Amino acid sequence: MTKPLYRAAQACLFALPVLAQDVDTPFFNLDYEITVDKSKLPLSAHVWGKDYIVQTDATVAKSGTKSVLIQKNADNAQFGCIATAIPAVYEGQTILLTGWMKLEGVTDGNVGLLLRIDGANDILEFENMDAQGINGTSDWAKYEIELPLPKDAQTIYVGALNGGSGKLWVDDLKISIDGKDISKATKKVVVELPAQKDKEFDGGSKINAITLTPQKTQDLKVLGLVWGYLKYYHPAIAAGNHNWDYELFRIVPKVLEAKNAAQRDAALLAWAKALGPFEKAPVVKSENVKLSPDLDWITTSGLSPELSTLLTDLKSATRTGSHYYIGLAESVQNPEFKNENPYKDMDFADAGYRLLGLYRYWNIIQYYFPNRHLIGEDWKGVLEEFIPKFVNVKTEKDYKLAALELIGRINDTHANVYGDPTIEEIRGNRFAAEIVAFTEGKPVVTRFMSRDGASVLQKGDVITAINGTPVDKLVQERLKYNPASNQPTKMRNIARALLRSNNNTLTVDYTRNGKPFKATLPTYTKDEIDLKLLSQKKDTCFKMLSPKIAYMYPGTIKNEYIPQFFEDIKNTDGLVIDLRCYPSDFIVLAVGEMIAKGSTEFVKWSNPSITTPGEFSVIPYMELQGRNNYKGKVVVLVNEVTQSMAEYSALTFRAVGAKIVGSTTSGADGNISPFYLPGNVYTVISGIGVYYPDGGETQRVGIVPDIEVKPTVKGITDGRDEVLEKAVEFINKK
Repeated sequence: MTKPLYRAAQACLFALPVLAQDVDTPFFNLDYEITVDKSKLPLSAHVWGKDYIVQTDATVAKSGTKSVLIQKNADNAQFGCIATAIPAVYEGQTILLTGWMKLEGVTDGNVGLLLRIDGANDILEFENMDAQGINGTSDWAKYEIELPLPKDAQTIYVGALNGGSGKLWVDDLKISIDGKDISKATKKVVVELPAQKDKEFDGGSKINAITLTPQKTQDLKVLGLVWGYLKYYHPAIAAGNHNWDYELFRIVPKVLEAKNAAQRDAALLAWAKALGPFEKAPVVKSENVKLSPDLDWITTSGLSPELSTLLTDLKSATRTGSHYYIGLAESVQNPEFKNENPYKDMDFADAGYRLLGLYRYWNIIQYYFPNRHLIGEDWKGVLEEFIPKFVNVKTEKDYKLAALELIGRINDTHANVYGDPTIEEIRGNRFAAEIVAFTEGKPVVTRFMSRDGASVLQKGDVITAINGTPVDKLVQERLKYNPASNQPTKMRNIARALLRSNNNTLTVDYTRNGKPFKATLPTYTKDEIDLKLLSQKKDTCFKMLSPKIAYMYPGTIKNEYIPQFFEDIKNTDGLVIDLRCYPSDFIVLAVGEMIAKGSTEFVKWSNPSITTPGEFSVIPYMELQGRNNYKGKVVVLVNEVTQSMAEYSALTFRAVGAKIVGSTTSGADGNISPFYLPGNVYTVISGIGVYYPDGGETQRVGIVPDIEVKPTVKGITDGRDEVLEKAVEFINKK
């Protein structure tokens, strides 16, 4: 239920190099007085975004002689961002960024200071002031952002962002840690762990090829099970005493050399014993366990008695809440995957690294996926099935497709491969302007992305073939590469990519009113087309459907609008909340309190364990304190686009009395937990379990409507919103 990770300012900073400097006398040029040679780019700063002027301005300054100007330079510009990367070598609890901004005619977007804190492989904290809606025209004013400073922070990014039209000037940034200027802040005592000192396989795993037989496949399955179990259960690995990726490369040749299961187990036993002895502690039974570790394989896989005994004893090893590879987020307690090297320069011909990709993903799901019990098949069988898929591929494309197929097997709509150029090229880097959705089992044209010229297609046209291939065949080919929690959401994802291509045109066969036609459609790059329409954004978040029925669109909402909105509609008969979108703000409490009539239980969560990997326990239910401000009927509209925070909102509003109208949602709730696979493959999972107050599942099930209504081809052709019509009918019914 977190906001999407790929917000503009976040995505722009993934590859910033850290400023080289003497950290004893930090100089970051945050007053932007020094430029690079004779250019207008400030020394140490980096420019990100597209089609914005970002440069020093010697005619406007808060102090000194220069500031930085960020100004839109093209109609289709995305954002302009200036940022400085600073090593996170300081002790402290909080970090404060202050700075001065001057605005002139900023519209169609907001501006703000930017503060982002990164760990080894992911974003730990982020703020860009977008929620404050800073725009318009104003003279120099001081702004600030304060965030927690995580202990495992590695890089701090500071700067400013302009996401609209008009001009933004920024000057005199300052950083304080626990109230002290960064120049006087206490520095960390950095201790390099043995896992970080191990560099033996930086240049490759030295495992160039693996010849599989049925026995070798079984041996590699056992290795994958043991490797992951030791990773999360053994105290020596938790302490950072071993680079566990590289230990895999050391043991694989020994397993492959084994002539039988006995020799394999002997090699594994010696390997595990070499990690050293461990202390044992009495096993304390956890309360409210929702999901228990899946460890029966230790005694049922035919392992040697000695290996099985060691692994069984390891269950009761003394473990703390600290682990080199895994942590829990401070607030929601979803897993945070640490020190998972993305291996950006991986050689895809390296069989060892490909096998590592499979083992890393499989074991993250085995021990830290809250919905493992809902996958729908034996997850250990999936490990065995995918060993040949990862071992036998040779190219980057085939490796990443194997990873995408594996990700699809956990049936989680959050899970996918994000921002990967290879996968994006497979899907097509160009887009037709027509948007289709599966309606009554058919891909139907529903909307059009804005661009010059008119489409030959019309709303309600049914696509039957693309470039001569029947749509039914394309769907079957693509199902395994479109991860989602349920079938409607898989079809949603397939529909979004049906009219993508790497060519300038594509041909479609289609029917209109039952008659067949053929057309050639032009395609466009992302810069030539309005991709925002894919997410169904609308211009306004509030309107009146009639004098007595109000409408709320959370896709463009801000919490600060809500009290006045409910004051304005307090005498209406009904309110429609259209959650066929992703909310732009966390409105659950602000709206829920207005609707609820008293204290209401609305959700339960389950959280993972560091000390008992694979276990998830349910925390007590959450309550919402209602104000009973709104007395009219409340109807929430949902469909397969309703996902994560939108589902959480719908779940809450139903609990406080709203009716749900539409079709089943995407079935993926809970804060996301991101990580990388080797080859710089970026993915996420749902990191906590989310349940109804009675314990009922939401994952894969979604929010099932009280009144089911789905669009029809005729309704789309006629320009009707049949789901909204049913909501209005319900409100008007006495």
